[in-house]
Amino acid sequence: MEDLEKMRHTLSHVLAAAVKELYPHAKFGIGPAINDGFYYDIDFGDIKISDSDLPKIEKKMRDIIARKLPMTKRAATKSEALNWARDQKQDYKIELIEELPEKEKLTFYDMGDLFTDLCKGPHVSDLSQTGPFKLFRVAGAYWRGDEKRPMLTRIYGVAFATKAELDEYLNRQEEAKKRDHRKLGKELDLFCFSDLVGAGLPLFTPRGTELRELMANYSLSLRGREGFKKVWTPHITKTDLYKKSGHYAKFGDELFMVHSQVSGEDFAMKPMNCPHHAQIFASRPRTYREMPVRYMEATTDYRDEKTGELGGLSRVRSLTQDDSHVFCRNDQIKDEVKRLVGIVKELYETMGMQKLRARLSYRSDEDKYLGDKKLWDMAQKQIKQAAIDNGLDYFEQEGEAAFYGPKIDFMAEDAIGREHQLATIQLDFVQPERFGLEFINSKGEKERPVMIHHATLGSIERFLSVFIEHTGGWFPFWCAPEQVRIVTVNDKVGDYVSQITEILDDIIIDKPLKYNELRYTIDDSADSLGKKIRRATEMKIPAILVVGPKDVESKTVSIRLRDKEESIKLSKLADYLKKLK
Repeated sequence: MEDLEKMRHTLSHVLAAAVKELYPHAKFGIGPAINDGFYYDIDFGDIKISDSDLPKIEKKMRDIIARKLPMTKRAATKSEALNWARDQKQDYKIELIEELPEKEKLTFYDMGDLFTDLCKGPHVSDLSQTGPFKLFRVAGAYWRGDEKRPMLTRIYGVAFATKAELDEYLNRQEEAKKRDHRKLGKELDLFCFSDLVGAGLPLFTPRGTELRELMANYSLSLRGREGFKKVWTPHITKTDLYKKSGHYAKFGDELFMVHSQVSGEDFAMKPMNCPHHAQIFASRPRTYREMPVRYMEATTDYRDEKTGELGGLSRVRSLTQDDSHVFCRNDQIKDEVKRLVGIVKELYETMGMQKLRARLSYRSDEDKYLGDKKLWDMAQKQIKQAAIDNGLDYFEQEGEAAFYGPKIDFMAEDAIGREHQLATIQLDFVQPERFGLEFINSKGEKERPVMIHHATLGSIERFLSVFIEHTGGWFPFWCAPEQVRIVTVNDKVGDYVSQITEILDDIIIDKPLKYNELRYTIDDSADSLGKKIRRATEMKIPAILVVGPKDVESKTVSIRLRDKEESIKLSKLADYLKKLK
C-alpha cells in the first residue's frame, strides 16, 4: 500500500509537469495522493479546462513517464522555498510557504531537470515505477475549501498496481454512471430541483414521495417494535437552545437564521433534533423505573451547506432524519446499543445491503470536543465492547467522533462495491450535563442519564441517493412506488381488467411493512402493446400484467417480471403477488 501511495503521489507531480509544458502560465495549488488515485488543483487563468482536454494532458504525462526521469529529494529553508516560489510566480505556493514557521524544514522533489515541486513526499525513485493510470475527470475546487477564494480546476486521476485493477475500477465507474441517482431520479420521475426554490432543496414527486415515506415508515416500524415512541418538534427554535447544547459554537455558520418581526427574537431553522428531544425528557420528573425513555421522529432539518458541496440528494440543505434518542441509566447502555445494532442489521438486510462494517469513531487530541476526558474514555471502551459483543466487523478511527461523544458508524456496501456511511449510534454524556437532565435513582438520589443518538437510515435523502444507485432503480417489490402496471392489448378487455383490479384492491403486502396496500396503475391507452410494455419497463415496474382477449377467454393473466414471463390463473393472482420479493 505504501508503494501504491508513492506511485500515486508521483503521478500527481507528473500531471503538474505535463500541465506546465502544455500551459506554461498555470499556477499550482496542492496535489496529493488519495484513495484510488491522485489529483492536482490548478489555476489555468482565463483558459477553461474540461474533460475533453484530458486525453491531451494524459498523452503528455505518458511522454514524460517514458523518459524514466529520477525523482530526487533535496532539503530547503523557508527562505529558499519562498525565493523559488516567487521566481516561478507560483502565488498559491507562496501563500502556503509564508504560513510555515521560520525554522520549518522543507523539501523539494526534482523530476530530473524537467519539473520541481515543494513536497514532503514520498515518491518512487524514478518514473518507470509509476504503473497503470488514467486521468478521470475535471471538477471545480475552491482554494483551501473557501468559497470566497478563487475557484481552481481540480484534475483527478486514478492509478493502481496492475492494469487489471485499473480496468476493474473503470468498469465500476461506467456502471456507476448508469446508476447515478440524479439520472435515475429524473428518468423514474422521483424528484426534481427548481432554481426558484433554491439549490439543495429537492422536490419529491408523487412516486418519489411514496418511496421516501415507505423508507421512513419501515424505519419507524422497526424502532416502534422496540419501544420507541413518536414525538414531534417544530422546525424553528430560539438560538439559545443551540447555544446551551454546544451546537451553536460548533456549527453556527451552518444555521439558517430567522428573525421575528414581531418580538425581535432570533430563531434558527433546526439543523438537528437532539436538543429538542432533551427538552421533552426534561419536561417532567423522571424515575429509574421508567428508564429507558425512547423517542423517535422522522423530521426535516436544515443546514446552510456550501453551494459547491451540494450534489443531487447526496448533500442537501433540507434533510429528513429518521432520528431517535434514548435516555437511559449507565447499566442499560449495553442492552440499548444491542437493541439498536439489531435494528440496523435487520433494516440493511431487508435493503439487500447485508455487508456492513462498523467504524468506531473516537475523539482525537484536538480541542473541538466537549466533556470530561474520563467520560470519553469510558464511553469509547463501552462502544468497543458493544461492537465485540454484537459480533460486528469493526475498525477504529480517531478524530471522527461527534463533538459530544464517540459513535458507531455503519458502513454499508452497495451492489457495485462502494462503501457508504449511513446508520449511526452515538453515546452522549455532554448534552445531559449541559441541559441538567436528571432522574431519581433507586436510592432516591438525582442521577444524570446517558443520551444515545441513533439514526437507522441517517438522512433519508442521502440514503435514497445510495439506495437508488444500489438497486439501479429496480426497487424491491415491497417498496417500488408503482408495483404493478396493467397493460391492455386492446379496448375490449375493460370488464376483465375490472375483475383484476378488484383482486388487487384487496391485496395486503405484510412484509416488511404491515398493511402495505398494493400500488398499481392501468395503461389502456391507444398505443401499441410493444410501446406500453417498453414504457413500463423503462419505468422499472417490477410486475407488468398483460391482458388480452386470450386471457379473458382462459381466465388467466400474463405476467412479465424483470427476469421471466409466465401465465397464471386469475384465481391465483393474489397469492402470486403476495409472494413477490
